[in-house]
Amino acid sequence: MSFEQKFSLKGKIALITGASYGIGFAIASAYAQSGATIVFNDINQELVDKGLKAYKDAGIAAHGYVCDVTDEAAVNAFVAKVEEEVGVIDILVNNAGIIRRIPMTEMSAADFRKVIDVDLNAPFIVSKAVIPSMIKKGHGKIINICSMMSELGRETVSAYAAAKGGLKMLTRNICSEYGKYNIQCNGIGPGYIATPQTAPLRERQPDGSRHPFDSFIVAKTPAERWGTPEDLMGPAVFLASDASDFVNGHILYVDGGILAYIGKQP
Repeated sequence: MSFEQKFSLKGKIALITGASYGIGFAIASAYAQSGATIVFNDINQELVDKGLKAYKDAGIAAHGYVCDVTDEAAVNAFVAKVEEEVGVIDILVNNAGIIRRIPMTEMSAADFRKVIDVDLNAPFIVSKAVIPSMIKKGHGKIINICSMMSELGRETVSAYAAAKGGLKMLTRNICSEYGKYNIQCNGIGPGYIATPQTAPLRERQPDGSRHPFDSFIVAKTPAERWGTPEDLMGPAVFLASDASDFVNGHILYVDGGILAYIGKQP
């Protein structure tokens, strides 16, 4: 195998959960450009249809399915259907996630459980569903979308930080249990990424100044900018490719250096 072929995903089937838009869509697009067949899901038909149109507009023939990744029975049926209609999944990206920004003492246990269910239980459920066929096939790649909150705390994100910290350890445990089957499980921890969802935090103020949160993030990032979904493409392809076959249980933080930086002196 040539060096270039080690980074190719040609002939591979990649499932990216919740990839109708945003980071998941960017990762799926990178995989498609690298030769993979794309499968994605979302919570309802409207989002799946939106995703299918976006992929079609990008020239990508994606396979879209409705599935609630917190429902174990639905996930098992979904994975079986994908294996029947598309093929055995070679690459799984656990991308689907939510956040609730609520101070801890004001957050209900129900809201806390919901975040844990989507951000931690779902990756467990989907990974468990694809691992048996990966074992039979003799290889597999599982990539969990972690977060800087896998390492850091911050106001109002107690549930999210708890879930992403747990996801970091689930990543390491999948590596520990299934590495002997040539299955690599790693994580990507995005920094602050410029997406439509974060656009209001980057809007210029009426006087032309930066939004206070925008100024805070730029000051805390050695790269002095927000990341883009495209910044995640290369790392995601690397972790999905044969080039990373001896990389396992690792969290790759794509954060412009935030985690390495104490910040500027006031």
